[in-house]
Amino acid sequence: MWKKKEEKKEEREESLLKELCGDDAKLYDLLSSSLYFDPIAAIPQADLESLIEEAEKSIKDENYREAMQKYRTAVDKALFEATQNLGERVRYIKVIQDLASRAAKVREKVTEKEGFASSSLEGRIKYYEFMSERIEDVIKIASLFYKERLEVLGAIEGRDARSKERKKADIGEERAEKEAKESREARRKEMGRGERREAEREDKGEEKKNKERKEARRKEAIEAEREENRIDEREKERREARRKEK
Repeated sequence: MWKKKEEKKEEREESLLKELCGDDAKLYDLLSSSLYFDPIAAIPQADLESLIEEAEKSIKDENYREAMQKYRTAVDKALFEATQNLGERVRYIKVIQDLASRAAKVREKVTEKEGFASSSLEGRIKYYEFMSERIEDVIKIASLFYKERLEVLGAIEGRDARSKERKKADIGEERAEKEAKESREARRKEMGRGERREAEREDKGEEKKNKERKEARRKEAIEAEREENRIDEREKERREARRKEK
């Protein structure tokens, strides 16, 4: 079931990317292998300069395939940063094109070292050539896609945080109820028969109140979940309307 839900999520995001790319099949093919459903989790937190330095170190060590992979990671990082800093688009265009050029040169090193050019290497060089040629469109569509994804992920994160807070509050109340009950039981041991009977009647009344409070919390949780779903639907409608306006 979990796998099916994940597959449906990916299908929705692929549909979003197709919608953003329109009839531009080549751009869609490139971006479908370049963008991430969760860029925060997928893209390294290390700064871009460090990623580039790691790739250059691999070149010095003549580990060219590793260098190619590290340049790919650097390109992914630069593209994501470009979508988050559109005011610096021109600078990031130069950075991405430079990284694509470096990656192409590393590809040549791989061919020289291994003595042949595999189809995957040829495909990778075409990938970087196309990205450099269409970099304006690449950044434009990537920025729209990532904006949408980050909004969705932010809404999910907020929902999870609120759910955790409710669970934390429930646990706290249950603990307080348990401690209060244990305290009453300890006091009853020191009471006379008449006092214990009265205390037992009070305990029954308190237990009834606790059940009522638990039922109220259960209903609140159900209503909170319904409200979360309503918020999700409103957000979805708002995003759909915004995409149609573009």
